[in-house]
Amino acid sequence: MNQKDLWVGIGCQRGTSTHLIETAIQQVFKENQLAQSAIAGIATIDNKASEVGLVEFCQLYNLPLTTFPAEILRLVCVPNPAKIIEQAMGTPSVAEAAAILAAANIEWQNKTILNPNSFNLTPSVTAVGVKCLVPKQIFRVEEEPGAVTVAVAQEVETSASVIQPLSENS
Repeated sequence: MNQKDLWVGIGCQRGTSTHLIETAIQQVFKENQLAQSAIAGIATIDNKASEVGLVEFCQLYNLPLTTFPAEILRLVCVPNPAKIIEQAMGTPSVAEAAAILAAANIEWQNKTILNPNSFNLTPSVTAVGVKCLVPKQIFRVEEEPGAVTVAVAQEVETSASVIQPLSENS
């Protein structure tokens, strides 16, 4: 797997160390027999964009950090939504939703989000061409503060027959 096609979604508590994030990702990749060299980037919620441990991890591995606002993350159909995360973050998923959106190459950065519904994202559309390889897994280490949630998504090959126009008036 030489292609960089895996997106790692991360959710973490404030103050989580680079070491804990690195350990969590290494463990997920080892347990699921995935190559860390295939990581295209890290994805998370926008309010984690300056989280020190996350930024340092991305710098250490020279990976892009892609972030999404809660308004967009909450539109994604995920395997394991959580009410407690929804109450705290405004979306029922951070790691899974961010990984799925990043793998789907959903670009929102240059758009003003006045109405999230204007994105025309539906769960069925968002999931087209993306596979959630590893559903969220939560990591804590006794001697370190914080917790990390990791999920991995991959863009899968889509053939022309899968994505068709709504009408074929020729």
